[in-house]
Amino acid sequence: MTSDTLDLTQTAFEPVMGLEVHVQLATQSKLFSEAPNHFGDAPNTNISPVCLGLPGTLPVLNGKALEFGIRLGLALNCQIAHLTKFDRKQYFYPDLPKAYQISQYDEPICQNGHMVLSNGRKIRILRAHLEEDAGKLVHGGAEGLHGSSHSLADYNRAGTPLLEIVTEPDFRTSEEAREYLTRLRMLVRYLGVSDGNMEEGSMRCDANVSVRPVGSDKLGTKAEVKNMNSFRSVQRAIDSEVARQIEVIQSGGRVIQESRLWHEATGTTASMRSKEEAHDYRYFPEPDLPLMAIDPAWVEALRKTQPELPEARLERLKSQFMLSDYDASVLVESKDLGDFFLSTADYVQAPAQFKAVANWLQGDISGWLKHADLNPDRLELMQTKLTPQALAEMVALVEAGTISNAIAKKIIVTLLTEGGSPKVIVDSQGLAQVSDEGALKTTIADILAANASQVAAYRAGKDKLFGFFVGQAMKATQGRANPEVLNALLKAALDG
Repeated sequence: MTSDTLDLTQTAFEPVMGLEVHVQLATQSKLFSEAPNHFGDAPNTNISPVCLGLPGTLPVLNGKALEFGIRLGLALNCQIAHLTKFDRKQYFYPDLPKAYQISQYDEPICQNGHMVLSNGRKIRILRAHLEEDAGKLVHGGAEGLHGSSHSLADYNRAGTPLLEIVTEPDFRTSEEAREYLTRLRMLVRYLGVSDGNMEEGSMRCDANVSVRPVGSDKLGTKAEVKNMNSFRSVQRAIDSEVARQIEVIQSGGRVIQESRLWHEATGTTASMRSKEEAHDYRYFPEPDLPLMAIDPAWVEALRKTQPELPEARLERLKSQFMLSDYDASVLVESKDLGDFFLSTADYVQAPAQFKAVANWLQGDISGWLKHADLNPDRLELMQTKLTPQALAEMVALVEAGTISNAIAKKIIVTLLTEGGSPKVIVDSQGLAQVSDEGALKTTIADILAANASQVAAYRAGKDKLFGFFVGQAMKATQGRANPEVLNALLKAALDG
């Protein structure tokens, strides 16, 4: 059942959703051991006796993971616990070598937070707790689990620190869910606690989806949708599942509580396993980790040293640098792009040039980065040779009329690939804009003399030929003619 087969706005049902998001924390080592926490390494190389659950091993909490969890909790307006503990969550699966997961059950590190969306809806955050990740099964002989002939266990991910963030069922549309996830990813990147890449699994989302009659305050039976690896997938999966549940009810059926897998290719969800009865994980306090007292003074110190977060940056870009809502929002969506703008602003010579810097970053520079196959989402300018000082210098040259915009478009590629000073490049290659009226009049006279028939046609009413003469003049000056001066002189010569 796809979301396209049912117009949800015309039904008597209201979708109700909650999200569970696992964020992998970007610590150097794992949550309870010294094993490296790196993505993409050869299977079973980032392991240790602790994360493999070998006899006699003892977990030791990673202090940086605790700090990261608190920082993200503060950014989500959570209450930070004064006392917290870890628990054992018992279940057996081949990628969980200990047959239990160290998590937090009844005393999580963060509780009772919220995020306010652009439409004003307040999404309540029930809890955010630390836990270790499981390993990963690699299925062979087929695409995915279905039809595979064997499975291999990779324990590199086992023990990776996670912060699981659980919301209340406050979402009413898939668009709201997507906005929440987008904002959450921005937060983790601004804080530096995770890269937030869903494609690599460092941010994973499960959606609890239900429907109920419009006007009802009773929750419907929920299905937990899994296997979504992008924001677009989350939105499509929610729409598809909502449509499926409405059709089941309208057909006289009953929605059952279950886990369902999202299939990107078909745009549908499929039953994975029933959850009619809650699984008994037999939680009990982790005996090898003591109850922890969190020093309020430390939490307050972390609060005071939080980096500038997206909402604050958005307001600063608009108020301090006089950027439009659109320009500011683009620079906020990518932290790296915004960081580069702020660094460039230190070298800008006049307030009017801030807008030009933003335009270059959003336009030619972003376009070049995508064409060069650098990460288009994060726009990692630091991988290039361009410096903030060079960008400010080039913008100043354009604003002063020293070089044309067309010349700047050529220079920016050199700056991105080779670096250097725009002034030096302009001087060494003779790229300075020609604004001398005498020199341009001579060039124009030569062009008109060489194209007498086109001059006659223009003067007979074919105004579109003006562009032809501009092109000829630019060709003759190798693109260096000052467009404003050239257009004025050319029009005067043709109309004279």
